[in-house]
Amino acid sequence: MMQAPSGRPEIDGRQFDVAIVGAGFAGLCMLHRIRALGLSARVFEAGADVGGTWYWNRYPGARCDVESMQYSFSFDEALQQEWSWSERFAAQPEILRYANHVADRFDLRRDISFETRVEAAAWDDERGLWTVELSTGATVSARFCIMATGCLSAAKMPEIPGLGSFAGPSYHTGAWPKEGVSFSALRVGVIGTGSSGIQAIPVIAAEAGHLTVFQRTPNYSLPAGNAPMSPDYAASWKAAYAARRQEARMTKSGAIYDFSERGALSVEEAERRREYEARWNKGGANFMHAFNDLAVSQEANETAAEFVREQIRKIVVDPGVADALTPRDYPIGAKRICLDTGYFETFNRDNVTLVDLRADPIEAITPTGVRTTSADHVFDALVFATGFDAMTGALLAMDVRGRDGESLREKWAAGPRNHLGLMPAGFPNLFTITGPGSPSVLSNVLVSIEQHVEWIAECLGFMQVRGLSVIASDRDAEDRWVEHVNEVAQRTLYPRAASWYMGANVPGKPRVFMPYIGGVGRYREHCAAVAAAGYEGFRFDGAPAVADRSQDDDRPMLRTG
Repeated sequence: MMQAPSGRPEIDGRQFDVAIVGAGFAGLCMLHRIRALGLSARVFEAGADVGGTWYWNRYPGARCDVESMQYSFSFDEALQQEWSWSERFAAQPEILRYANHVADRFDLRRDISFETRVEAAAWDDERGLWTVELSTGATVSARFCIMATGCLSAAKMPEIPGLGSFAGPSYHTGAWPKEGVSFSALRVGVIGTGSSGIQAIPVIAAEAGHLTVFQRTPNYSLPAGNAPMSPDYAASWKAAYAARRQEARMTKSGAIYDFSERGALSVEEAERRREYEARWNKGGANFMHAFNDLAVSQEANETAAEFVREQIRKIVVDPGVADALTPRDYPIGAKRICLDTGYFETFNRDNVTLVDLRADPIEAITPTGVRTTSADHVFDALVFATGFDAMTGALLAMDVRGRDGESLREKWAAGPRNHLGLMPAGFPNLFTITGPGSPSVLSNVLVSIEQHVEWIAECLGFMQVRGLSVIASDRDAEDRWVEHVNEVAQRTLYPRAASWYMGANVPGKPRVFMPYIGGVGRYREHCAAVAAAGYEGFRFDGAPAVADRSQDDDRPMLRTG
């Protein structure tokens, strides 16, 4: 018998109830829930193992920016009680071990095809099936196709002349070699100072002979305040996990922080500074919740931004370097806020040089390194910390076609249109976990993943009981949701930054604010209301959904608490 790249039997021509794309946390959670419904499923994963973004992002310093005790699954009490984290903010290797633990504990690998990309997926209205074409040459079909591709999974290379001409080794933080990389005594160039660059730069600098950092846009970064996990702190969470998880689900960000109910300008300057200093010293993204108007008031936001600028000037010894590292032209938090361990301090090292690309742009990558307007920089190795084609990149890398051959790429040519962030109109039985139009990247993503998985599983259970085979979102409902997502975003400062939230890091990508900023709790309530109303805004088998849910006691029940 032919063998797939994963070593499993060839599956060409097989039909499943559900095809799931991606074996990161979303795909693992979805597979587990699909099994609970008694449906057949197959997961297709490009990597050689589970983990998703934590499988690929093995770069030095890779670490979660959500506290470990909150960055885990809540669907199984035994799972969350038995796992122990070693640090306040877990590093990539530990998070990957957790993903493997989940896969092993629930025996998930037997339904996963590894080293298998989905090249295309097309809906067949007559058969009521998705035809899925795989990189192995195999084709399978499925009643439902669930995209668990992740929001930050399509690594993006920069648009620089000569890219690929460098004679030495080069690496992208989003596709780091599994075997690791040694930079000992090497001359290294890092291009990019977003979240991955800010995490990697201090670690590489400690090892390299010399490190040159090429910065286009300075970033606001906060100290992580990472430390070994306190046994007492972990025990306090585990003793109250049920209540704390429920609280987190209803917060704005899907995580429990010290949320302030005061505005920044409602207190005296001395009190405001004390609040910022306390949060800065504690570390973590909780700094951004010091006051409740930092995301909506430019004047309030400026007080937080200026405090961080002051810290940069205090930390970085060279005034010119400090000035170049200081962001000024966008609100703090409007780009993804970064957490670091010694990032700004790194620029005090004798073996680190900063190149400000606004003053000295890159002209080309050369066989020996990087040429800027003023100099040729010679390197032994290059690192591209240039981020991702976020939110839509992985989805649009596949040729996905819905009714009448409509292409998802064409539908989203002017920006993603996705009802509830869950299902684009015109693409029946296709779900997008943490897709554009949902809180996703603005939240503790594991909370958002579980909420989407629960909603989809409950919807499929609803259909099972009623003998329904097809669900599709209404275009009118999709239009209303997209309008709402845009309206809420425009009430905030987020659109004022050229961020990857806006698609601004990808030339030619529409400038649209892609995630839903209305809050995890509010979004969850809306999704629940839609389901309670018989999935208002969706149609089943070509007919309007029936709002009567009196049969619900007979359908397969999944915990949604």
